[in-house]
Amino acid sequence: MGNTALQQRPPSSPAHSGAYNGVETALDFGDPAGELAALREQAGVFDLGWRAKVTVGGKDRVRWLHNMVTNNVRDLALHRGYYNFVLNAQGRILGDMYIYNRGDSLLFDTDRAQVETLVTAMKRFIIMDKVELTPNDGIRSIGICGPKAAAALQGAGIEVEGPSALEFREQKLGEHAFTVVRGPENKPDWYELWGDEAGLAAARDKLIAAGAKPVGARALEWWRILKGIPHYGQDIRDRDLPQETAQTQAVNFTKGCYIGQEIVERIRSRGQVHRTFTGFEFPGTPAAIGKYEAAGRAFAELTSTAVIPLAAGARALGLGYIREEARAAGPEVDLNGVKARIADLPFAI
Repeated sequence: MGNTALQQRPPSSPAHSGAYNGVETALDFGDPAGELAALREQAGVFDLGWRAKVTVGGKDRVRWLHNMVTNNVRDLALHRGYYNFVLNAQGRILGDMYIYNRGDSLLFDTDRAQVETLVTAMKRFIIMDKVELTPNDGIRSIGICGPKAAAALQGAGIEVEGPSALEFREQKLGEHAFTVVRGPENKPDWYELWGDEAGLAAARDKLIAAGAKPVGARALEWWRILKGIPHYGQDIRDRDLPQETAQTQAVNFTKGCYIGQEIVERIRSRGQVHRTFTGFEFPGTPAAIGKYEAAGRAFAELTSTAVIPLAAGARALGLGYIREEARAAGPEVDLNGVKARIADLPFAI
């Protein structure tokens, strides 16, 4: 398990380290509740060392990748990105990624833990195509999030005015060159900086000086649950179907054929799935992660839970899946003696 890029260069406040998404990183800087408040109300800056980049090159890259994923790579504009799933032939989700058009190459951004599996699976479909998949370990990333994130970036000398969701721009900060990426629509006030370790360390120092608070992975996980954003390997697995995840931004239904498209289209034409991704709220301690059955059939599944400290008091929340008949009978379900209220996502806080 490796350290994240900036783990060796923490800010002045001490970091509590531990494992998150398969890497060793800062879990908090002594005040996780305050760090969550910064993400929600001010600006928080954080390492993204569990993310990895893969460059897709070769003259056939656009056609080939377009036929591999669920979104429209063929018409992806320059300096823009889309969220995508990679499916197997049965329509099950093998992984997720953001794909960006860099002009002379495409780049996909995913969790480091997914890279080997995805690259191996996708390379099987390079037959006569002129395509190269190259993990790009030289690109590291940090993020900044919060309603005052743009102001902190501007204060650090980083221009962010104008870009829309998943648009990126190349910039320099002193002697350091890096890429500024606007977050997706389900991550409001989220920006990422991609570059080398030295440049990102300098940028982080300037962001902290401009008012951003260092944030660890614990607060980021709470923020993710509050926003209802599923994480692959935890909330989305290789047994799940795209429409079950409710992440419709990952799928283009008019692009034509790709691996697993027949199953996705069959579900779309029928107009429903049997279960969907949702939120759960508990009056006290959350129920255990796992499946819950009645009459021999699973009617609910919890995939993420947390007791989240908020200004108005702690909230016990979870993410997972609910059968449509259980949702219709709601709004509460009994999870082996633990009451849970089915909640729309993102959570109303």
